[in-house]
Amino acid sequence: MLLAKIQSSVNGYKNWLLSLKTHPFAHKWESVQHFQTNWDAEAADPVEMFDRCFQNSETRRLWQTANWYPKRMMSEFWKFDPMTVRLMFNDLFNETKEVDGRISRFLFGCDTLLHDYKRANITSVENNHYHGDFQMIALYLAFRYPESYAPYDFPVFQTTLTKFGSRDIPQQNDLARYFKVLRTLMTFILKDPAIEPAMQRLLYSNRYYKGKTLLLAEDFCRFASETPLVKGDLG
Repeated sequence: MLLAKIQSSVNGYKNWLLSLKTHPFAHKWESVQHFQTNWDAEAADPVEMFDRCFQNSETRRLWQTANWYPKRMMSEFWKFDPMTVRLMFNDLFNETKEVDGRISRFLFGCDTLLHDYKRANITSVENNHYHGDFQMIALYLAFRYPESYAPYDFPVFQTTLTKFGSRDIPQQNDLARYFKVLRTLMTFILKDPAIEPAMQRLLYSNRYYKGKTLLLAEDFCRFASETPLVKGDLG
């Protein structure tokens, strides 16, 4: 990636944040707070706990659209086999293990659960657990460890790398690389002392997560993917 292009986008991102009265994606910080407050893998009623973890006063689109509903399917899995699902999440959230392996095992667990669920519910029309695009798995990680992970959008990731002049644009999902790139970009973002305060002033109530989070780098990537670079800023 080319440093001048990154720095240009960082400056544009700062100016954009400073111009805002409300942040159009502040709901992500709210959802992190809900998860942080409610996650408890050992809860007596894991289905109810899981539902409380995924709440938002503005939108559900992080985990539900018309043809994509991974939260609903995971709730069904919690009802169907809570012990297996608990073990899956415990492994996914085990930071002593490599993230690639944890993601692969979680996806395999989802595949296995869907197979067993359909066999036990013959009339069910469900043929997808909706975790295969990695968006929901990234969301679980981002909500559990917000300082290390962030929500994932593969096209945005590709576009951002292209704009920043990367010579190795991924052609398929690569969550581990995505998280690594975000952490690198975060170092550039934090070099500008005005950016974090600019973001924090937009998180005006206690319903938003206020701790360190890669959401800032994820938000920066979205901004960079949508905003043309200003040639005069490239030096």
